[in-house]
Amino acid sequence: MRRSSLIICSFSILFGLGAIFEHASGEEEERTLAEHFVYTSLALNPPSATAQGYHEHEGVLLDELLDDYSQAGVDRVRAFYSKSLADANRMSSERLDPESRADLDLIRQQCEWNVFELEKIQTRRHNPTLYVESIGNAIYSPFILNYAPEAKRLLHITARIEKIPDFLEMAKRNLTDSPEIWNQVAREENQGNVELIDRTIRAKIPEELKPRYERAAAKALDALKSFDAFLKNDLSRRTSDWRLGTDSYSAKFRLTLATGETPQQTLSDAEAKLENIREDMNNQARALYPKFFGQKAAPRDINALISQVLDKVAQQHATPQGYFAEAEKDLADATQFVRDHQLLPLLKRSNLRVIPTPKFMQGIYGVGGFSAAPVFEPQLGAFYWITPFTPDMTPDRIESKLREYNTYGLEILTIHEAMPGHYVQFEYANDIQPKWRGALRTILSNGPYVEGWAVYATEMMVQQGYDNTPEMRLTFGKQMLRVVSNTILDVKLQTMNMTDQQALDLMIRETFQEKEEAEKKLQRAKLSSCQLPMYFVGWRAWDQLEQAYQKKAGAGFNLSDFHQRALKEGAVPVPILSRLILQ
Repeated sequence: MRRSSLIICSFSILFGLGAIFEHASGEEEERTLAEHFVYTSLALNPPSATAQGYHEHEGVLLDELLDDYSQAGVDRVRAFYSKSLADANRMSSERLDPESRADLDLIRQQCEWNVFELEKIQTRRHNPTLYVESIGNAIYSPFILNYAPEAKRLLHITARIEKIPDFLEMAKRNLTDSPEIWNQVAREENQGNVELIDRTIRAKIPEELKPRYERAAAKALDALKSFDAFLKNDLSRRTSDWRLGTDSYSAKFRLTLATGETPQQTLSDAEAKLENIREDMNNQARALYPKFFGQKAAPRDINALISQVLDKVAQQHATPQGYFAEAEKDLADATQFVRDHQLLPLLKRSNLRVIPTPKFMQGIYGVGGFSAAPVFEPQLGAFYWITPFTPDMTPDRIESKLREYNTYGLEILTIHEAMPGHYVQFEYANDIQPKWRGALRTILSNGPYVEGWAVYATEMMVQQGYDNTPEMRLTFGKQMLRVVSNTILDVKLQTMNMTDQQALDLMIRETFQEKEEAEKKLQRAKLSSCQLPMYFVGWRAWDQLEQAYQKKAGAGFNLSDFHQRALKEGAVPVPILSRLILQ
């Protein structure tokens, strides 16, 4: 799972593309627009620029800047995207080669999305996690990415910490209301920023920087505590509904997923698929039942049968102390399996690390996630996040999480997030040339492409025989129920007033998720919208694309070639990908 952010920054930029285009035409004009868009949009979001390995723009050092969500900053960003959209729309796609046409379509879609977000969704006015996570990303990326000597990076971090008080005062002015769940998670994540500044970074500060850092940290920590009080005592009295409603959700669904489907179509398909998967699991569980229960008669009720077998499977899990080591072992095993079965060529870089999910991101990443290597500096490393067990978790909650991510569930998570899931797809994207094109397709990565590949890759690994056991196949069926129920949850919660209890019943009773997983997923569904359907929509699109590619290739079809060809295009919307590799 990956999360996108609104692109905003603090300094003025040039919007005069007319001057840039004065001596350009055709393919050169499109290239000029795309390059300008890549580097300027990165510069508009300094924390993301640092994370992508882009450190300076037109003489401005980005690594010392925070985002600018002031009205003037928002107006500049709106003007940039509106102008970029107008420039893209006046260009004729028909006279461009397929790759350039794909780039132009990506820019159009991103501009439409950003204008919609700024004018309609207005996250900056309602969601305090935007500001908390912006701060966390701004100081965490230069701390963990070795793009410069540590002393220089700590200087950049200190400069950003100095700007936190003004940044949070701006946040207070912007926030008009908020759903209480967003407020609550923001307070929890805010403590992660306090810990990062007060302990983690402070422990690394060299003597010569300590006086400046201590002054900056003292003011920043006071500001963070003041912001926490504002959230608790002020904003919590101005509550609003986290539901988007039918009209706004449909518009966001169209712009975010970019597949041409409607929420209603997708919901109908997901509900039908849910029943098909449950029936398959019923047959699998019935065949596996004697292994665990001997001659005892199997229940006739489908929910009882599947639940009893999954309960036995769930008992096979790591200890809390061995959880990370198990994930690292799964990563090594999956990597070797991909190589041995020649499922796709793996790139030579070995830059992936398994680390704890940063505390300031644990509200949305309750289980784990993936952070791609910087597109301009991929050698700096990518990170497979595993969210740790926290001191506040009761033994029952710990056991519930371990049961959900048992031996087989943790293998599936590792495939999805790392090998050959998100890690592999972004490593391929980081090698796209020219570099600005690779950056464009990484920065504007399409969610159904990204999440769909990870689900498709998991299915492919199981079909190819990875951990070739009935337990693994049944657990994968449960995983696919989650993929499908994600869509049902999102559409019904956002547009059909689905209650918390109905959501929990769907997850626990109908799709066999553990209570800890279900409660975390419900929180995530309230924190985001149009993200959860990406898994089902994207998986189905990837599956259909493979079938179309196989039909076109005929007897010459090679699965590894298909994977390599598709991943080399980067994370474009799957309809665009189909156009690129089928025509």
